[in-house]
Amino acid sequence: MLIEKKSPDLWLFIVVILLMAVGICMVFSSSYIMAYKWYGDSYYFLKRQLIYAIIALIAFFFAINTDYHYYKKFTLPILILSIALLSMVYIPSIGRSAGGASRWVKIGIFSFQPSEIAKFALILYMAESLTRKQIKDIKTFIRGVLPPLIIMLVMFLLILNEPDFSTSLIILGISFIMLFIGGTRVIQLYALIVAAIPLGILILSREEYRRTRLLSFLDPWKDPLDSGFHIIQSLLALGSGGIFGIGLAESKQKYFYLPDQHTDFIFSIIGEELGFIGTVVIIILFTILLWRGFRIALDSSDQFGTLLAAGITSMIVFQSIINIGVVTKMIPTTGITLPFISYGGTSLIVNMFCAGILLNISRYKAKEQGA
Repeated sequence: MLIEKKSPDLWLFIVVILLMAVGICMVFSSSYIMAYKWYGDSYYFLKRQLIYAIIALIAFFFAINTDYHYYKKFTLPILILSIALLSMVYIPSIGRSAGGASRWVKIGIFSFQPSEIAKFALILYMAESLTRKQIKDIKTFIRGVLPPLIIMLVMFLLILNEPDFSTSLIILGISFIMLFIGGTRVIQLYALIVAAIPLGILILSREEYRRTRLLSFLDPWKDPLDSGFHIIQSLLALGSGGIFGIGLAESKQKYFYLPDQHTDFIFSIIGEELGFIGTVVIIILFTILLWRGFRIALDSSDQFGTLLAAGITSMIVFQSIINIGVVTKMIPTTGITLPFISYGGTSLIVNMFCAGILLNISRYKAKEQGA
């Protein structure tokens, strides 16, 4: 079998650049009122997001032009570093809290979110681990499933305890998809899902705020000024946008009605300003990313590339589904950003870097000899 090297996937490249461009525009549109009130500078969040975007583009093009096999040798150091960083959020002098959650590490003037790095570290570890194992090992629980399961559970518990329920769900989703693609027996995956159900019920019922969010999801108008406030304001933003929207930068909900309008609920502002058409365009872009990502996984020249591509695609799309599901009241409220679009440096840089890896994988395609 020969390896054919070609240009990166054009569809995916265009989609990623468009999503980031839309994100920069909507971060400014959704935040300039809040930025002026809090910092006396309407461009505060825009300027920071532009700096993040420049760093993200450097990471993006570096990843596009770096052979994805290169990361194999750094699998263990990246995994250890990511777990160490996840643990550092609990150190008072280093961890930074906001909104009742300790999800950030602050070192000097720099602040970042370790869980974003952990998602990539898990994907890289599982791709390398499942590729290294023989078929007979993958299909046994002790040698095939247990090692990645232990790593996943460590990350899951560290992130869940921040608390960050949505990201811990993404960790679970990525793991199951990669185990399935890696050749794990379906019966073992079914057993893990059945075992996870009582754990999920315990997690949801253990914390009062999670029970409250679940009840407010069922009927947000029962407590419109507290637990149901976020989702009601989100639905008002989406509904007032109509088909074509009320116009870019014309949102009314960003005047301190809709919380987290530049991060978790930026999709609501898109719906208000750009209307149903705008939200559909965003969904179409993520759908194309899903299509091209798994197409790249299927066409990859080796199993490592297949698993890496599938893991990265699952991470981005799964997070998008959760974010859009929350703001449209399809799933209970949980704090998570929209990839490439929401404000935030760590998320943008890591997602752009991962997208670059995906594009690098697309450059290598298996070609049968004599074809």
